[in-house]
Amino acid sequence: MALTVKQIPKLPPGKHSDGHGLYCVVTPTGGRSWALRYERQGRERWHGLGPTHLFSLHHARTAATEARQLLWKGIDPIDAKKTQRTARELDAARSIRFKEAAKQYFDHHQASWSSAKHAQQFWKSLEMYAFPVIGNLPVAEIDTGLILNIIEPIWQDQYQTASRVRGRIASVLDWATVRGFRTGDNPARWKGHLSEVLSAKGEFAKVTHHTALPYADVPSFMKQLSQHHGIASRSMEFLILTAARTSEVLTARWSEFDFANRIWAIPASKMKARKLHRVPLTNRMVELLKELPREGGIDGIVFIGSKAGTPQAKNTLSKLVTKTMGRDCTVHGFRSSFRTWAAERTAFPRELIEAALAHTTGNAVEIAYQRSDVIEKRRKLMEAWAAFVVPPQRLDTKVTPIRRQTA
Repeated sequence: MALTVKQIPKLPPGKHSDGHGLYCVVTPTGGRSWALRYERQGRERWHGLGPTHLFSLHHARTAATEARQLLWKGIDPIDAKKTQRTARELDAARSIRFKEAAKQYFDHHQASWSSAKHAQQFWKSLEMYAFPVIGNLPVAEIDTGLILNIIEPIWQDQYQTASRVRGRIASVLDWATVRGFRTGDNPARWKGHLSEVLSAKGEFAKVTHHTALPYADVPSFMKQLSQHHGIASRSMEFLILTAARTSEVLTARWSEFDFANRIWAIPASKMKARKLHRVPLTNRMVELLKELPREGGIDGIVFIGSKAGTPQAKNTLSKLVTKTMGRDCTVHGFRSSFRTWAAERTAFPRELIEAALAHTTGNAVEIAYQRSDVIEKRRKLMEAWAAFVVPPQRLDTKVTPIRRQTA
């Protein structure tokens, strides 16, 4: 016998039939809900149709009829319900907004980046340029037009920034595609896409090289440098002697130095090419290092900063060169001075010179040099460089700790 509306609130615990498989299920605690009982492939199944306080008897009968119609078509209503739920969840996932996707990408990748500064630049650039335009948009809705709205206004005047922002957006959208949040081509990709509508850098801008001191002037610079007794002047001298980059020198730790074999092993994490780079130590390099005060044990910073346990600020050497010493050149430019001197004044192979600078090069001979760092051949090169730049009669190079007096 079919149920009536008045009966439903009074039904005792149990399963009460309304006919054609529809039941009102009452729990021992008084909860009431609708369910459709049916059999499929010899298996009894109960399909929930909702609680009685939300769905009336009329609604339950209508839902049961729709479920029976699905069964007649060979579709299991429980499976169909799960499929619909999955589709809704997928739609919700695909609605993830760009800012949220960027945050997830950032969290997953920042540990692999070379420095905290790199991570900060990644996020700040998106905050400044991308988020105002696409931050609150679902990643699935981002198209080429939106990317151009971000990139085109700054493409010529701020090419480097624009190029990096484009690359970062492309990385986030690639991540979103792999995660299933969007489909199709990446609207921020460069090759064969944005390259067709944005000018290449060479078409509107000249490459600005680091200003280098002519190599013939380096010996006089070193003589002038020897008159300064601070940590900064010694780190500058060490940088010139090794032809290393500023960050590699200023973050050097005592654990990287093998004095027995006279080698400085710079970890891959500090190198631009992400490969271990070994620098042969010349007599003057070893002498200079032994003059330095030590702090923090074997893992302490070599060229200590004004605060214990920290390296010198990156602009310290620039200020030393331009303001203290009055030279119109950059710190990085001394690598160019070294390279030009080696090419013009020595017979060392080009590949050996590039290896000394830790440059990533491409032809077969240069690749062979990369596989073997030819440390002893490079030692002769660096000894020749030291003999060229260090004055025969050095002045007093006593080091004054930076926390007492800076260079």
